[in-house]
Amino acid sequence: MSAKHPIIAVTGSSGAGTTTTTTAFNHIFRQLGINAACLEGDSFHHYTRAEMEVLIRKAQKDNHNISYFGHEANDFAKLEQCFKQYGLTGQGETRRYLHTFDEAVPYNQMPGTFTQWQPLEANTDMLYYEGLHGGVVTDDINIAQHVDLLIGMVPIINLEWIQKIVRDTSERGHSHEKVMNSIVRSMDDYINHITPQFSRTHINFQRVPTVDTSNPFSAKEIPSLDESFVVIRFHGIGTVDFPKYLSMIQGAFMSRVDTMVVPGGKMSLAMELILMPLIRDLYETRKQLLNPVAE
Repeated sequence: MSAKHPIIAVTGSSGAGTTTTTTAFNHIFRQLGINAACLEGDSFHHYTRAEMEVLIRKAQKDNHNISYFGHEANDFAKLEQCFKQYGLTGQGETRRYLHTFDEAVPYNQMPGTFTQWQPLEANTDMLYYEGLHGGVVTDDINIAQHVDLLIGMVPIINLEWIQKIVRDTSERGHSHEKVMNSIVRSMDDYINHITPQFSRTHINFQRVPTVDTSNPFSAKEIPSLDESFVVIRFHGIGTVDFPKYLSMIQGAFMSRVDTMVVPGGKMSLAMELILMPLIRDLYETRKQLLNPVAE
């Protein structure tokens, strides 16, 4: 962690809604006048899409699974080094993983490839990471220790699968069968690398649908926010002004002493009310350390 160069990480599995959260964070950054360096988790994949498909086929022949959730397909050490370097110096490196033709054409590349590594924007106020592994801890790597505010995006598993299937088939051109196989192949890595992160987060936002999602593989559309509740769990962030949030968010209630539930349609409001003061505190502390008042 670094008070002078704070790091915010939003972590969640593929299709969990982390991109929607990024929109909320961008609004908060604009409101507070924060210039944030942005880091995409997919930048730290080890392999291009073509290389990954070859490795998947080889692993299956050896009765072994490899997925983007696990350590084999990702450079956890480089991600930790990037967090550590930013915390110390406010600098680091990034690149883009180009998912679609629309993303790849400006770079004259094919989808499923990477751009070149390049320095993060200079003179930023904090680092914002969005991806799969912002809170990963292994025997050799501890990415979570470098994060000042760790947010988990955690839809229940059936909703997560629906979101992934709809996104990957409609936006990324994958077949339904391919996405289903990916879900099955990823389960060991999901259990070992994704879910443990949500016990290390400061806040989890878990969306729970109020419509039938019992067979996610036959679903044609993603349940809307208005067709869900959001369970918000707090841990290790000091005093939380629950009465204020309950009074400002219609339909909100407490389910446990550390857990608030809000209507899904109020998720953006809840995120801004909760996260704005936390991010402001990080920003104000940074400014005070960089520009101490002369006595």
